[in-house]
Amino acid sequence: MTTIKVTKMQGCGNDFVVLDYSEFEKTGLSMSELAIKLCNRNFGIGADGMIIPDTNPNGETDIAWYFYNSDGTTAQMCGNGMRCFAKYVFDKKLIDKKQFSVKTLAGIIKPEILDNGNIKVDMGVPILADAKIPFCGERHIKVRDKEFDITPVSMGNPHCVIFTDDDPMYLAQNYGSDIETHPYFPEKTNTEFVKVLSKNEIEMRVYERGCGITLACGTGACASVVAGVLNNLTEQNVKVNLLGGAVNVEWRGNKENPNEHIFLIGAANYSFTADYML
Repeated sequence: MTTIKVTKMQGCGNDFVVLDYSEFEKTGLSMSELAIKLCNRNFGIGADGMIIPDTNPNGETDIAWYFYNSDGTTAQMCGNGMRCFAKYVFDKKLIDKKQFSVKTLAGIIKPEILDNGNIKVDMGVPILADAKIPFCGERHIKVRDKEFDITPVSMGNPHCVIFTDDDPMYLAQNYGSDIETHPYFPEKTNTEFVKVLSKNEIEMRVYERGCGITLACGTGACASVVAGVLNNLTEQNVKVNLLGGAVNVEWRGNKENPNEHIFLIGAANYSFTADYML
């Protein structure tokens, strides 16, 4: 039996198991296998994902990460996970500055530890047109008995944003899984169901690719604000109310000038640190 040191963290209820690379090496498992074991809510610790810092990113960035969903698949990016990661590596002195660069599968991401303890993450530039999820105005998909108007946005990972006057949670529960695996999205998709409360505030419920319904999704919050601006539904600075709490998203872009960086601002918190026996 092997014992490893793990830390449980959460951002707006989006929870993660975080462990050092040296702890992972003790297990003899692949990262995918370890993620499935640790994230299992009945037989493991329970989490939406697993994060492992990589302190040797070959000089390209200050640090890198390995990020796995609870089903053992990799994810290009996770905004809430990045906030937890930034706090973890800064507090453990794996990084000695408050603003630094992180290598991810979505490219280089730059978090900053703010003086009030919140984490501000430069999430990069949203991708609005590529071969997989082109943005060119209103689009539609049909799922069983319902047709949805969708706005596809990539934050390095794919998102399908749906604005609605209906209950966003009901839609997530009843249609999220079907949209995730819809043929329109060849790599599957995260789906955000969004109700606009005002030009500067929205309510969002998310069905995450590889996870199902979660309490929060940082990249989903960013994608929702981008979609809100593109559809003239919101301003560029928006409070996003998630099931697990709220974050703020800032994007200075628009349909004519989309190549602007988007920023995600919110808290990251420790749940516990433990010795875990595999």
